[in-house]
Amino acid sequence: MAQPLMSLGWFIFALDTAPFETLKRTTSARWESKNRVGAGPAHQHLGPGADTLSIDGTLMPELTGGVVNLDKLREMQAGGKAWILTSGTGENMGKWFIETVDETRSHFAGPGLPRRIGFSLSLVRYWDDASDKLGRLPDSLP
Repeated sequence: MAQPLMSLGWFIFALDTAPFETLKRTTSARWESKNRVGAGPAHQHLGPGADTLSIDGTLMPELTGGVVNLDKLREMQAGGKAWILTSGTGENMGKWFIETVDETRSHFAGPGLPRRIGFSLSLVRYWDDASDKLGRLPDSLP
């Protein structure tokens, strides 16, 4: 198996599954604003806000993973569970759920088989501590 780039549960992002080219993380904080008479608004920090990851990649089924890997991610998404995300260096990045899976097929050959499949994933940090909302690891095997 190729060197893992990241894993979501036991789904490994690698050359032979779903290699990605870009990963963008957006982290926000929650602030409450209260208007004051004769002064600018007062702000109070309420804690962490949304934390999202956007992952973009390209599959070339003759060389890398194919549609079956995107179907697995859709299956994980449909289960409505959060998954432990681990970086390729082994860092535990917390619990995340799959919000969207986008795919674009192109460069068709033969009987409508795409030679290139662009994909984008949107993951959202899951802050709840409820363990019943975590996916079962065997359900994330590609």
